[in-house]
Amino acid sequence: MSEATPQPEPKDAAWIAANRAMWDERVPIHAASEFYDQAGFRAGADRLNAFEVAEVGDVTGKRLVHLQCHMGQDTLSWARRGTSRVVGLDFSEPAVEVARGLAADLGFTAAEAEFVAADVYDAKAALPEADYDIVYTGLGALCWLPDIERWAEVASSLVAPGGFLYLAEFHPVSDALDWDTGNRFDRDYLGGTVQVYDEPGTYVDGDADTVNNLNYLRIHPIGEVVTALAANGLRLEFLHEFDWTLFQQFGTLVKDEEGYRQPEGAPRAPLMYSLKATRPA
Repeated sequence: MSEATPQPEPKDAAWIAANRAMWDERVPIHAASEFYDQAGFRAGADRLNAFEVAEVGDVTGKRLVHLQCHMGQDTLSWARRGTSRVVGLDFSEPAVEVARGLAADLGFTAAEAEFVAADVYDAKAALPEADYDIVYTGLGALCWLPDIERWAEVASSLVAPGGFLYLAEFHPVSDALDWDTGNRFDRDYLGGTVQVYDEPGTYVDGDADTVNNLNYLRIHPIGEVVTALAANGLRLEFLHEFDWTLFQQFGTLVKDEEGYRQPEGAPRAPLMYSLKATRPA
């Protein structure tokens, strides 16, 4: 990925529309890719990371909503683990159609697994239930959003009394580091600077010939995320930071049994994080 060009911030509607067009075009590329391996998923492969499964715990009999679910494989992985019901929400209609097809192929009924096409900011009105035992957001979701406080207001409102929100994300500090070494700041972490990209391809195929390439991202510092959730009535149970990630984010990273991390002796920065925040019963 080339360096982003700082530009004046677009209005939220223009931001979301550009990102939606970009994601819509990439859905068929992702659905056909080895990265998502839909044939393997249909055969029983699990898309969840071991640390997510351990931190979320037993989901048997729980109602779970997955915000920004893309094509639904993580969502359906939770369903395979015994939830009473999962609902996935994504703003891309093509992605939701793929997710619905996967759910049908796996034999889930609409009562067991449902997918909704809507913007995450409209989730409260778009989702079929008022609240859920578990509100889940997976890796690579928050950076696409212009306003983290609005997200926290919506996400928190969906947590049932006694339930919790679980978030696993790429660490925002890592998005501010240089792409060659990952050990010096190259972009502003605290300023909320908008990063604008306009280049073809996608993370599953950098050579893909794509047309809708304009997209907007923002670094949301962890302090803003946690404060916004607390302001909406949730209590932080834990915040974990990891020194490894799932892909070759920086040129110096080396792969081991967990993922990709800096080599022994190199300065380490957090590359992923997770948090759990509960609503009192």
